[in-house]
Amino acid sequence: QVQLVESGGGLVQPGGSLRLSCAASGFLFSMYAMSWYRQAPGKERVLVAIINSAGGTNYADSVKGRFTISRDNAKNTVYLQMNRLKPEDTAMYYCKATGFDSWGQGTQVTVSS
Repeated sequence: QVQLVESGGGLVQPGGSLRLSCAASGFLFSMYAMSWYRQAPGKERVLVAIINSAGGTNYADSVKGRFTISRDNAKNTVYLQMNRLKPEDTAMYYCKATGFDSWGQGTQVTVSS
């Protein structure tokens, strides 16, 4: 049974930073690509970043140069380092394992002065 537990969200001022974590279990973590998605109020859930099993990464244009996705296979954890945060980054953030339909509970990120 796939389980994903996101953490690390919070309230931060514009220009600040946060590091999100997603602890995964129930599957062979190292073999799967992992993604971060976000969903703002009233909007669809969208892909933010993805990291494949070899460590290759890809990002949405809106976060390129500001966000970094990484993984620690020994800890079954994927991270999202978010720098130079903007109010438009405010959303619930979720992680997902490619090939599985499961979602975690998400972690709220609010960027506001």
